[in-house]
Amino acid sequence: MALPAFAAGALGPPLQPEQGAPARTTCPRRHSRVEAELAASRPVSVAASVRAGPPRGVSLGFNSQPLQDKPPKAFSSLAGALRAPLFALLPRGRRRRMHDLRRRWDLGSLCRALLTRGLAAVGHSLKHVLSAIFSKIFGPLASVGNMDEKSNKLLLALVMLFLFAVIVLQYVCPGTECQLLRLQAFSSPVPDPYRSEDESSARFVPRYNFSRGDLLRKVDFDIKGDDLIVFLHIQKTGGTTFGRHLVRNIQLEQPCECRVGQKKCTCHRPGKRETWLFSRFSTGWSCGLHADWTELTSCVPAVVDGKRDARLRPSRNFHYITILRDPVSRYLSEWRHVQRGATWKASLHVCDGRPPTSEELPSCYTGDDWSGCPLKEFMDCPYNLANNRQVRMLSDLTLVGCYNLSVMPEKQRNKVLLESAKSNLKHMAFFGLTEFQRKTQYLFEKTFNMNFISPFTQYNTTRASSVEINEEIQKRIEGLNFLDMELYSYAKDLFLQRYQFMRQKEHQDARRKRQEQRKFLKGRFLQTHFQSQGQGQGQGQSQSQSPGQNLSQNPNPNPNQNLTQNLTQNLTHSSNPNLTQRENRGSQKQGSGQGQGDSGTSNGTNDYIGSVETWR
Repeated sequence: MALPAFAAGALGPPLQPEQGAPARTTCPRRHSRVEAELAASRPVSVAASVRAGPPRGVSLGFNSQPLQDKPPKAFSSLAGALRAPLFALLPRGRRRRMHDLRRRWDLGSLCRALLTRGLAAVGHSLKHVLSAIFSKIFGPLASVGNMDEKSNKLLLALVMLFLFAVIVLQYVCPGTECQLLRLQAFSSPVPDPYRSEDESSARFVPRYNFSRGDLLRKVDFDIKGDDLIVFLHIQKTGGTTFGRHLVRNIQLEQPCECRVGQKKCTCHRPGKRETWLFSRFSTGWSCGLHADWTELTSCVPAVVDGKRDARLRPSRNFHYITILRDPVSRYLSEWRHVQRGATWKASLHVCDGRPPTSEELPSCYTGDDWSGCPLKEFMDCPYNLANNRQVRMLSDLTLVGCYNLSVMPEKQRNKVLLESAKSNLKHMAFFGLTEFQRKTQYLFEKTFNMNFISPFTQYNTTRASSVEINEEIQKRIEGLNFLDMELYSYAKDLFLQRYQFMRQKEHQDARRKRQEQRKFLKGRFLQTHFQSQGQGQGQGQSQSQSPGQNLSQNPNPNPNQNLTQNLTQNLTHSSNPNLTQRENRGSQKQGSGQGQGDSGTSNGTNDYIGSVETWR
């Protein structure tokens, strides 16, 4: 389309690059500052200014097209045709700003520029803030000079790591449930590790009256002697964990030898090839799988001393120990174990020298196992040995005719079994509770005078706790295990009373020991004071004597050494207060008649008094 005559005249000749104008490069952004200043100093035409391109750091945008050296195309209107000469009349700086505005009028480029500059500004501010914090906290280290780029990167990495740790901590331990997020953890003293393991009150109201002999359990167990610890392992009471503690976690002169891949460990006495522990992980199931009280009391002596002549058998004591558990949790745990295929067919159930017949002890299932059985079917079986298992395994079954239910009425049988289980449990050397792991550890250590290497761990989440049952099912389980419920209540009361009794006894012994130490130090201080007074009188009487005579009367001229020896002897004999009192009376009788000191005695007395104050 041809242009009108007045439009063509207004446009004039095509624009050509001026003489001496800088040549165009492939990347106009890389012009040096000197070239830009030279180009700005000389008069240039519109084409030269257009050819110079955008200033450094300005993008063209997605839809912008770079200006060419060709003459401008025809415009669709007179205003468009008159733009070029009007634009050429503007100053150079004005034209450049208009070019920049036109090139930047792209939404994508504008967003990217704003985002880049915003992030740069935030990073710059964060850098100054962190530098200020770093200089305040680590002033002596940062006062050497400004932080270089590597220090900035390292500090930023540490800050990001801290923020990530805070996010992870909030995810793992939300709210105020985590002890690390509570300010009381920094101000309160270290809590008692034995306190409130079951999230209940540390103090309880005793229901039973026990004598001092029932509460004070102190077994004189000598591992080098002939006594034996027998562990009665009841199913699903945490006995496997406790059994591993016995063979792997006790500080012994000769620890048990446990080899990789073998379940049993060799637990010999020091200097003997004889075991001191009768349990699953030391001797295996020598009396049958999960042998009960009736089986162990008749089987263990025969297994241990069966190969010896009756006249050569040592008179040894058998210290029985066991672990009990809440009956409902234990019952559900056994049901889940049976669901996975457990049968305990290897259990002998020997009583009165014979195993029970199939009529006395019928089976609850017909196949190889009872895997996959529902809870209702498990509870409906009247011959299920899971019912009241803890009472049956701790009682003497010979008192009720073993497994023959026709010997006595059921009510009388249950009463005899419960009383027998309570009596055996009370007279055992030790028993623990699964719900009180740390208290169980404490009582075992105090009973046998044997310490564990690492503390026990309380697991509140088990397979039984994952089973959701309603109140009706729980009531039925408690009804099926009513004897175990009463036995566990009795055992828990006795266990907690023993724990409180042992803790009070420990505090009383510590208080009595401190009182004896203070009494001993007070007596020695008074004795030293009287001796110093007697030595002062002896010095006043011996002033007229010659130095040779003083030396002959005092064979040891170093009184500080004598006082040091006296202090050592006093600390050695601190455990015998009667001997100390006799020494005090003897020294008081001879204190005034002995003058063994010289001018250095007062210094030695002051040193001794200072040591006494330090000891107090």
